Amino acid sequence: MSPSLKQSGSYRGRFAPSPSGSLHFGSLVAALSSYLDAKVNQGQWLVRIEDIDTPRVVAGAADEILATLEAYGLYWDEDIVYQSQRHALYQAYLDKLTSDSLVYACQCTRKQIKAMGGFYNNHCRALTLSWHENALRLQQHCPVTEFNDAIQGAVVIPHAIAHEDYIVKRRDGLFAYQLVVVVDDIEQQINHIVRGADLLAPTARQISLFQQLEQSPPRYAHVPLAVAEPGFKLSKQNHAPAIDTRNPLPTLHAALRYLNVPVGSVHDYSDIESLLAHAISVFTLDCVPKVQEIQLDSLENGDFAFRPLFSSTSI
Repeated sequence: MSPSLKQSGSYRGRFAPSPSGSLHFGSLVAALSSYLDAKVNQGQWLVRIEDIDTPRVVAGAADEILATLEAYGLYWDEDIVYQSQRHALYQAYLDKLTSDSLVYACQCTRKQIKAMGGFYNNHCRALTLSWHENALRLQQHCPVTEFNDAIQGAVVIPHAIAHEDYIVKRRDGLFAYQLVVVVDDIEQQINHIVRGADLLAPTARQISLFQQLEQSPPRYAHVPLAVAEPGFKLSKQNHAPAIDTRNPLPTLHAALRYLNVPVGSVHDYSDIESLLAHAISVFTLDCVPKVQEIQLDSLENGDFAFRPLFSSTSI
C-alpha cells in the first residue's frame, strides 16, 4: 500500500474523539463547533475514532460516544474510521519517511528528556541505534514557529517545541498520534479542523508534517477549552461528568451559549432539531470568544455561567 497524497477542495471537516471515556461538556463543544462550521459551509462532517493508543481505550466507549452524538443531533456524513484498523496505512507513510532518511531510533527516556530541560534536544539523531525496542523519531526539517488560527489569531510556538524531533512510533510498537492524525487527515481529505485549544502546540508539528509530506495543511480553528478553574480543563482523565443523553436540549443550548452563538432562551425551542437549525443559520467562527480557556460555573438550576479567561497566543 502506498500513501495517496491528495486533498479535496470542498469543505471537509471532522470530529476525532478518543474512546477513553464518555463525552463531557468540553468534548461536546468541540464536536458542536466543528459540526456547525461544516454545515454553515455546506461541507461534509466526518467522525473518526482515534483508538490508536490501545492502552487508554475503554471497552464500549466508542459506541457510547457515537450514540451520544446521535442523541444531540450531530450526525456524520460518511462511514466511521477507526485508527486501530489502519496500521498498514500508517506503516506505508512511515516507510516513505524512512526511505527519505527522515526517521531514526531514539533511546532517551522521559527522565533524560526532563534533564534536557523538558524538551528533546535531538540527541540520538547522530547515533546509529537499533530500531528494536527504541522509539522512532522524525527529523524536523520544516519547523513551524508561528501559524494563523481562525479563532486564536497568530499563534507563536517556542523554538524548542518547533525544532524538536518528535516521536512517530513508540518504543512499545504503537504508532504515535502526531503521525497518524496527519495521515488520517490526508487520506480523508480533511481541509478544515475545528477543535480544542489544548491542541494548539501539536498543530505546529502537524503543519510541519504536512509540509514534509508535500501536502497543504488544513485550515485550523481552536475553540476555547472548558475549564473548572484556570489551567484545569474538563477531560476524561480528570473525571469530567458525562453529558446527559436523556434530555440533551438544555446542555446543547448551554454549549451554543458557550460558543457565543445567539440562541436566546432554551424555552424558545421545542427540540434539538429546531435549536440546531437556528444555530446553523447564525453560526460563524467570528462569534467564538478569542481566548484559550472559559471557566464554567454550575448554577443551581443545572445550567452554566461562563467566564472567558485572558490568555496569550504564545504557547
